[in-house]
Amino acid sequence: MTHGFRTDTHDPYLDGGHDWRDLATRYALLPLRLFLGVTFIYASLDKLTDSSFLKDSGSGSIGDMMRAVRDSSAVPSLVDTALENPVAFGYTIAFGELAVGIGTLLGLFARLAALGGALISLSLWLTVSWAADPYYYGNDLPYMFCWVPLVLAGAPYWSVDALIRRRRRGRGQAGAWR
Repeated sequence: MTHGFRTDTHDPYLDGGHDWRDLATRYALLPLRLFLGVTFIYASLDKLTDSSFLKDSGSGSIGDMMRAVRDSSAVPSLVDTALENPVAFGYTIAFGELAVGIGTLLGLFARLAALGGALISLSLWLTVSWAADPYYYGNDLPYMFCWVPLVLAGAPYWSVDALIRRRRRGRGQAGAWR
């Protein structure tokens, strides 16, 4: 009987033989990581440098935006919590986006950063863009799902996490040879 499974244990990365498909597979999440990292840093800096955003009320303020979406959001109680202190909430979102963006770009605590990005995107989808009709007009839902592969895979290449992992592995092997 023949099986459709490969039984060899050849790893294409061990002998240095890379074709373009191997490299594409290996670095497939890198463009997503760069895009999300840069976008979240940009979103953060945009909020922090916008004099009208970080105010309780007024045109373009976080307070007025949250009041406008309160009745159409999926979780009004989340909006109510934000409305207790809209300026602090605005700073929290902005600094959260900055931390997520930097962590994602550098690949530092990459899975945790991606989880933070997914949670920020989820909270924005459930509040700000929930009323988008049809649902795919709201951009927060696709952002949330873009974070999922990075939550699962982390940043295995070109990252601080990979550098730390490589150094730890080196120490463990050196100790084993003594």
